[in-house]
Amino acid sequence: MRLLLIRHGQTPSNLKHLLDTAEPGPGLTSLGQEQAAALPGALAAEEIDALYASTLVRTQLTAAPLAAATGLEVRVRSGIRELTAGDLEMRGDDEAAHLYMHTAFAWSAGDVRLRMPGGENGVEALGRFDAVVAEAHRDGAETAALVSHGAAIRMWVAARADNVDVAYAAEHPLANTGIVVLTGSPDQGWRALLWEGSSVGPLPRTPGPDDPTGSAVSTP
Repeated sequence: MRLLLIRHGQTPSNLKHLLDTAEPGPGLTSLGQEQAAALPGALAAEEIDALYASTLVRTQLTAAPLAAATGLEVRVRSGIRELTAGDLEMRGDDEAAHLYMHTAFAWSAGDVRLRMPGGENGVEALGRFDAVVAEAHRDGAETAALVSHGAAIRMWVAARADNVDVAYAAEHPLANTGIVVLTGSPDQGWRALLWEGSSVGPLPRTPGPDDPTGSAVSTP
């Protein structure tokens, strides 16, 4: 199975660097709408069999042009929504950003019992994302596109892809409508092929600075 994990288009909260994870969430900026409109062209070579979006408005708006181009129904699933920020919701300071991503990448590294302050733990976050991927696989999709969120995608890929570790995910932020392509299955595991158009090669040395909207942060 081929899995396309797509981050949503730009939102007003992205511009303000806010941890905005609650439902229904903001819509897209003008640039975000342009980014969404460009997705069908960017993915024209892909034969997508199933299209999913999270329960947050921004992913559904991002998926809409792709749905129109492919004729696919957008399957809305809460399992691929953003990692809930809990007590950190709507904060944009460096301390909150660091704690949020530190917790997310701790889950990727195996500390799944750790809980986001006032939010979910890694068992819950990974489990809900796994369930949507498993649904797509169970339904026989050869290529599934999941329009999700930066932190959720990076956390899940670092946890599930055998060739991506926390250091790589931390140093490689996902831009709005950035795409990670994987191949595999829930039973046999996953391997990342492309990260925003670049082949996944040797793992990097040192993670980058904090950013609450998806940039690289220090590993836990």
